[in-house]
Amino acid sequence: MPLGKKARPTSAQGKIETQSTASILTETGPVHGAAGQSALRQTGHRRQSYEVHFALESELSEGRPVRSPNPEWLERELLKQRRHSLALGDTKLTTHQPSIVNPASTLAKFKIEQRVSLESLTKLKQAFEDFEKAGTRSLSLPQFRLIIKKCLGFRDINDAQIHELFMKIDYSGQGSIEWDEFCTYMQLEYTEKEELVVRSKQGAFLLPASLKPLSHGEPILGIHPISGGTIVTIREDGMVNYWSSTLQLRKSKSVFHERPIGRKPKWATDFVIMPQYNKLIIGTGDREIQLYELSSLEPYCQLNSLETVPLKLDYCYTGPDECTIVYGDAQGCVNIILMISVGETLRLWKKLPKVENVPSIGIDHAVLSPNLTYIRWKVHQDWVTQVKYFQSIPAVVSTSNHEASALVIGCILPSTNIETQLKEIKEVCRETKPKKASVGPGSPQQRATCDQTVFSIYKGVMAFDLCKTHNLLVTGGMDRLIRMWNPYVPGRPTGILKGHSAPIFYLHISTEDSRIFSVSTDNTVRIWDMQDQSCLFTAHPKASLLRGDLSACLYFSAVKGLYVATDSLALLYLKTKAEPQGSYIMSHKEAVLCCGYSAEFRQVVSCTEGSVIKVWDVDTGNQVFEYGGAHGLSAITCMTFDPKGRRLITGGRDGCLRIWNFNNGHCLKVLCREDGVAEICDCSYLQVHRNAFVMSVGWARRIDVYLDTPEDSRHVQRPQPSWQDDLRKGHKEDILCIDQCPPYLLATGSYDGEIIVWNLVSGHIQCRFLSPLPPHTDDTQIVDRSVLSLVFLRTRAVDSAFSSATSLISSGPQGHVNFWNILNGGKFCSSFQASRLEQQITKLAVTQDECLLLAADHVGYVCVYDIQQSALTFQQKPPKIVNFWRAHIGSITGLQIIENDQVLLTSSTDCTVRLWSIHGEFIGTFGQPERWSLHTASSWKHPAVPYEVLTDPLSMPSHCGLDEKMTLADVLSYVRNGDSRPESESFHMARYPVTSLSDREIQEEINSSSYPGPGKR
Repeated sequence: MPLGKKARPTSAQGKIETQSTASILTETGPVHGAAGQSALRQTGHRRQSYEVHFALESELSEGRPVRSPNPEWLERELLKQRRHSLALGDTKLTTHQPSIVNPASTLAKFKIEQRVSLESLTKLKQAFEDFEKAGTRSLSLPQFRLIIKKCLGFRDINDAQIHELFMKIDYSGQGSIEWDEFCTYMQLEYTEKEELVVRSKQGAFLLPASLKPLSHGEPILGIHPISGGTIVTIREDGMVNYWSSTLQLRKSKSVFHERPIGRKPKWATDFVIMPQYNKLIIGTGDREIQLYELSSLEPYCQLNSLETVPLKLDYCYTGPDECTIVYGDAQGCVNIILMISVGETLRLWKKLPKVENVPSIGIDHAVLSPNLTYIRWKVHQDWVTQVKYFQSIPAVVSTSNHEASALVIGCILPSTNIETQLKEIKEVCRETKPKKASVGPGSPQQRATCDQTVFSIYKGVMAFDLCKTHNLLVTGGMDRLIRMWNPYVPGRPTGILKGHSAPIFYLHISTEDSRIFSVSTDNTVRIWDMQDQSCLFTAHPKASLLRGDLSACLYFSAVKGLYVATDSLALLYLKTKAEPQGSYIMSHKEAVLCCGYSAEFRQVVSCTEGSVIKVWDVDTGNQVFEYGGAHGLSAITCMTFDPKGRRLITGGRDGCLRIWNFNNGHCLKVLCREDGVAEICDCSYLQVHRNAFVMSVGWARRIDVYLDTPEDSRHVQRPQPSWQDDLRKGHKEDILCIDQCPPYLLATGSYDGEIIVWNLVSGHIQCRFLSPLPPHTDDTQIVDRSVLSLVFLRTRAVDSAFSSATSLISSGPQGHVNFWNILNGGKFCSSFQASRLEQQITKLAVTQDECLLLAADHVGYVCVYDIQQSALTFQQKPPKIVNFWRAHIGSITGLQIIENDQVLLTSSTDCTVRLWSIHGEFIGTFGQPERWSLHTASSWKHPAVPYEVLTDPLSMPSHCGLDEKMTLADVLSYVRNGDSRPESESFHMARYPVTSLSDREIQEEINSSSYPGPGKR
């Protein structure tokens, strides 16, 4: 059937195409062929299966290894449900039963806005206009649901998906949306996605370049790598230098024999390496090709009396003891030397008579050897600017500045096609003078038309590169343009890269990175994306410090750097992504400084030091959206949501608060002070009566209050006047944290350990505290008292029945947590060591029933304490530890309990955001390749723990014997006395005496102890 023609549903072929095959995984597995796609249109759940299959097909098209579209845990769950249904006598899959949650449904989520086509967008616009003509400019949710189902025509769209899209557009919660708001949302989302693609492909060099000054002399002709990361350079006067990969000079020697005074010195034209034979090939201006020992640079032999000067050289090892040497000359000819039994041939040449201290053989005598074949093609009408032999094609590619023959891809040997030979014979017979039967080694031949592909390029070609993997040829020349070609289609280029303001000198295709590196004669270096045909990075001479005339370039993939020879030898290192070690999975490229959860969309938002915001799906761990540059180049230090969970408020080191529609990256408002750019450390969104406010604290040492009203159309908003108590009696140091207790309490903590509780209605100070020093602390000892986290026990704070109980918890110095009573003027209740390693507590969280306290410390540990009966009175007994585990290897910067799902969200400076059960079971890291289903425990990583946590030294169990330190005197004493124990061990034995316990005491100890639960180290 012709491509694109559809079969009638009533025809035989149409009936075959609509047949479906039932299997256990039909509901969620891949369905192939037209039959499968027809079946998938029947139900919304089958459409989700098609989405999974589509992802698999996209992986196949991108060349990635094929993997199962369903995770193993999902197949196991489906098989369990299948066995359960069969046991009940049901012939249908239990995934159809509404009482059983389908674990595959969370994996096949899609967004409506991702499937809106131009045609459906036109229909939506018409529908909005129809409502407007009827007098309804803004559509409510039922009206929006109606037109979405009608205009898009997708049967698998459910009301929940439409409601989610409606909430994303109606971020202010007004209950209606307009056409302009719909278009703005769609446009900004796709714009941010395009910028995300560009950011993911970013490539740059570290500037300025690493420079190695060169002594005055002739310019460097070329740069080539050899084994061991060494690079070789040669100057026109024959000076060969060996450099390390970091431009440290290892060896230097002049290879040309000194000539008598009055005779013109020899000069080099180009060189190439023969690594298989440990040789260095140099072309000279005396029409010679000289071979030198690569290790000692001693002359080995030379091929002289060439027809013309070899300007450009290339070498290729073509087989066992076989090679090809190609050079282009000043007459536009491409000369090819095919050698077999290379080692034996070179040894024979080494025994020949010497000319200027080098064993020599003329080209006329060399071609008489059966081990050598010499071919000379007349290809260009100008001298050859570059020549390369590609064994993968196999063909020789040569270039010149002659427009008609700017680049030629030609064969090595003449064609053996019989029709071509007959055609040439006929042409010879028509001529008055017959051609000679044989052609000498110095006579160039013309290739047949079928033996070469000619590219005619304006102003010729100075540099080129060819990549067989991507089927791409790039050329550059005097016209300052980089042209991209299909090597088999010389008619017109597939793309043109513009940006250089000088002739192109060097081009290189990086196959592994899909990038093109280009250098122009004005020392400008650019990086291009091969797929998008866009410039990713430009290194101008002023930034790279490249000075002088450009003479040679080399991109060395082993060191990820570009070597450039001018007046100095320079190395431009390519910025590379930090590769995770082992199984280390990162959610971000930079340290994560805060995270939060939006219950409205069931999404996690994380913000980084690099000003990047990512949105994740909490049910699967998939990334939903990302946008960067949220606060320019400043880090995002804190975040919060509005009460409806539709808007995100972020604070940064630039001193600004920004309000976002985080689903499309739209910045709705900027809240900032007029004076300076003091860093914001924490922020909170609160409602007092009918008014909504955004509050921020930081290095300004003041509480900034911003009124949030939909009627205020100003994009940049200033804070309300400060409270009088804040101005006169407020904090004297930087305010680091803030917490609220509706309806009228607010607490702030500062760097000097001071805690102030405010009345939100009046703005007056209700009480203030100073964090106490830990027990047994010397007065002369400097202790960090900074309060990094505060949390209210809201039931106790507003209930007069708890007038003497703890109502505020704060982090204290050296891993302590302090309990405070804020009623009746405020009092200190108690304090206890919350960090197992005496590290500073960075985040605190309390469950909704205020029974459990979660404390996270500076080295990544999370400890859970039972505070239900703790600090009800002014007692000193610490709360009982319920659980502890190590969640990260860095400082924990985010800690939030998601009550409805009984899970814990954490983020850290180790660039990860993770999800845990409330009992410490590891669910997964956001950004990991494997997806999870939040309510399917078999999809979790538990009982595994994060790889880097498992291998980090601080995660190792502690032992008192290992913790003891032995001095040198102890060791010497132990060696001298033999069996006698060192003093430190004697002290240890005295400190930990051997005790005898009865069975009853052991049983009581077991019953009273709390042991680590699942997921702990």
